[in-house]
Amino acid sequence: MMLARTIPLPGAVNLRDFGGYATRDGRRVRHGLLFRSGLLSRLEPQGRRGFLELDVRLICDLRRHAERDEHPTPFPADAPQRLEIPIDPGNAVDMRAQRERGTLSLQQRIDFMVAINRDLARDHAQDYARMFEALLALDEGGFLVHCSAGKDRTGFACALIHHALGVPAQTVLEDYLLTNEAIDYEGYVLPVLAPRLESGPLPDQETIMSLAGVRPEYLRAAFETIETEFEGIERYIEDAIGLDAGKRERLRGRLLG
Repeated sequence: MMLARTIPLPGAVNLRDFGGYATRDGRRVRHGLLFRSGLLSRLEPQGRRGFLELDVRLICDLRRHAERDEHPTPFPADAPQRLEIPIDPGNAVDMRAQRERGTLSLQQRIDFMVAINRDLARDHAQDYARMFEALLALDEGGFLVHCSAGKDRTGFACALIHHALGVPAQTVLEDYLLTNEAIDYEGYVLPVLAPRLESGPLPDQETIMSLAGVRPEYLRAAFETIETEFEGIERYIEDAIGLDAGKRERLRGRLLG
């Protein structure tokens, strides 16, 4: 059952409010300030109007340059303001090359996605630090982070924000997994995303969703890397992301109710 936090604007891809969750200290992430999505280029006119009504003041776009060129964001760069942080994990490059050479098995797909999430945590901390700097600088209105499907680069971004705000790890994982309910399999995955992911005939749904959706082991791989290579999530947020105690309190002061 899809939760109410999904925002069903015409043409939206995996658009969700990721506020509303309780934190470990008994506070709650405020609704209407934190949003996540896939690409925005499919928004229909009514969807664009609805999106502007969300009062998103900053769009943080994690897509590669080629992705942005192919599916440009349908708003002026200053309304909402945009921050472009292209993220392209090394294993994502390898996976695209492998797909061009032939079909990937289900296990190969899962292994690639696990490796990609390890890459995100290990190799892209500075990129996510830029995202946090922009979020901290936003004094009013909403913040949206997105990539093409709104699940991997975006999913890790939202998990980091949740952890920084004190959302319990199990809740973080549950929000991450909502992509599998929020993304429209019949209306978006099959006609749009799957043909881009597959070099031949479309395989079964589980195989398609191993790339088009998310699995618990993907996010867990990122946090296992953080544990082994950065001495845990708290050290990672402070040292690798650069969110010290003062900045974290500022973030909580604005985003927690």
